Amino acid sequence: MRGQLATALGGRRGMLEAAVPTAAFTLLFVTTHHLRTSLAIAIACAAVLLVVRIVQRSTPQFVLNSLVGIGIGGLFAYRAARGGGDANDQALAYFLPGILYNAAYSVVMVLTIVVRWPVVGFMVGGVTGDPTGWRQDRAVVRLCSRLTWLLVLPCVVRVAVQAPVYLAGRNGWWDESSAVATLGVAKLAMGWPLQVAALAAMVWLLSRNKTPADSQA
Repeated sequence: MRGQLATALGGRRGMLEAAVPTAAFTLLFVTTHHLRTSLAIAIACAAVLLVVRIVQRSTPQFVLNSLVGIGIGGLFAYRAARGGGDANDQALAYFLPGILYNAAYSVVMVLTIVVRWPVVGFMVGGVTGDPTGWRQDRAVVRLCSRLTWLLVLPCVVRVAVQAPVYLAGRNGWWDESSAVATLGVAKLAMGWPLQVAALAAMVWLLSRNKTPADSQA
């Protein structure tokens, strides 16, 4: 089951591929406020990673995920610019979709736990080819619920830290440039490092629990 979960989450390579283009765009945009240049460099990074995946005939899912995230954030920043916003307004707008995404993702994942259909079960089921087979074992359902809590925790932490900073900068409660700089640091620090920590905790939890998948291996 540990191998199946790692595959579903993309492993270290998948998380790195998702992180590099996003980190490049965030760092450049926050420091230079040049939207087009930041987008071009981030897309170039993603394109290189995408070509490697295609040459190796492996899934480009995680590279494409990062491109979608960058595109949505860039669109929000572009709309802020069209609305007359300055560089700080554009930068703040760029961070908003990520905050909303993490908030929505947290709510959805917690709901799957509450109704006893934890999302991690579907992730593992998708890899094994039996999307709902894990539901037949109550112990596996409980384990998947705990794993889902570990998966949702980084999202909750991001929202808890970034949302107040965004609101403070957006509403003038805090200097906009300081809010932008803080959000930039928070986005980088709470991106793949939190995901790696969550994955490590999930692997540790799995090492302490036997599952039918482990028994069949």
